[in-house]
Amino acid sequence: MTVFIFLGSLLGAMALGIPIAYSLLVCGVALMWHLDLFDAQILAQNVINGADSFPLLAVPFFMLAGEIMNVGGLSRRIVKLAMTLVGHVRGGLGYVAILAAVMMAALSGSAVADTAALAALLLPMMAAAGHDKARAGGLIASAGIIAPIIPPSIGFVIFGVAANVSIGKLFLAGIVPGLLMGLAIAITWWWCARRENVTPPPKASSAERLQALRDSTWALVLPVIVLVGLKFGVFTPTEAAVVAAVYALFVSTVIYGEMGWKETREVFVAAAKTTAVIMFLVAAAMVSAWLITVADIPSQMISLLQPFMDSPTLLLVAIMLLVMAVGTAMDMTPTILIMTPVLMPVVKAAGIDPVYFGVLFIMNNAIGLITPPVGTVLNVVAGVGKMKMDAVTRGVIPFMIAQFTVMFLLVAFPSIVTVPARWLAS
Repeated sequence: MTVFIFLGSLLGAMALGIPIAYSLLVCGVALMWHLDLFDAQILAQNVINGADSFPLLAVPFFMLAGEIMNVGGLSRRIVKLAMTLVGHVRGGLGYVAILAAVMMAALSGSAVADTAALAALLLPMMAAAGHDKARAGGLIASAGIIAPIIPPSIGFVIFGVAANVSIGKLFLAGIVPGLLMGLAIAITWWWCARRENVTPPPKASSAERLQALRDSTWALVLPVIVLVGLKFGVFTPTEAAVVAAVYALFVSTVIYGEMGWKETREVFVAAAKTTAVIMFLVAAAMVSAWLITVADIPSQMISLLQPFMDSPTLLLVAIMLLVMAVGTAMDMTPTILIMTPVLMPVVKAAGIDPVYFGVLFIMNNAIGLITPPVGTVLNVVAGVGKMKMDAVTRGVIPFMIAQFTVMFLLVAFPSIVTVPARWLAS
């Protein structure tokens, strides 16, 4: 009955069109009434405690770094470097999008910010070159969702706080899976592009490549600073976010000189607005998370999944299918906040490594950003490219299948995640 109240109140509020943050509060109040625990003071205290977290400070700073990266010229220079490296091969513009997405993922950690930049820069070029616009849009959308996997990742920060898992270990464990996602969509693009008769741009000269590398060096140094600093304990993930934002601001204003006072103000306002939405979601979710624990819903979930508990692989398959279903109807952040407190006790009871599970969970949620009908990243591409949503959905399907294949490959072979993660953390 408790599970029914939890799901019924949450889904009912969302069906009425209530924003997800307020739906979480409605769900919390419904559970409090059901458990005869209603107290406005407890409600307010949990909302305040939900946002009162030092690790969550990483979210606004990584958001700020992503906004600065797009406005300050870092994204454009990375795309230009990728263009000189792989733009001349058959289907080269697609490989440019993938390579640029991987490099940009190591700067911001925001799928929406990276996808918007890639779509604005590359989608018109790919369409003008003769590529199918829907397929090009699907490729860019699927490349953009690598951002939450390769560190720094806002998704890992939120999951780490919600699950009480080391954010630094999650960052390091996400490197190889993120690269595999890029490789999977590169192979899929090769298969798709070979059937198109598109003349690639001319090959860049060595001098042009060297110049592009010089221009983008300042941008490429940022992920090195973050990863080296995390590996050797120079700073925490939260401090890494501050370093990333300050460094990006310095490069954009002083080195590249592409941001004045007006642009700087606009960037800070945009980052603050996005952060406010995420932090309110986190604060509202804390009420439900506390009540989930009080109502002992995780024990009910363990009982429900008992047939799978003896086989971690089958359990992970069942959980991944559940998260896939939820991802079609809900955005990434609320899915993390709602499902983490329910699933983590199940995962720990089955003896599954929480860091390994976190990587799979965030990967699944990232792919959910390109699954219709919600598909936040699909909406970004459709908006920037002035395309219909169904066209982008048609274009993204082969790349989405490739990324789900990678995810289930990691479910079947955990060592692909755990071995490199241990090596990088040592």
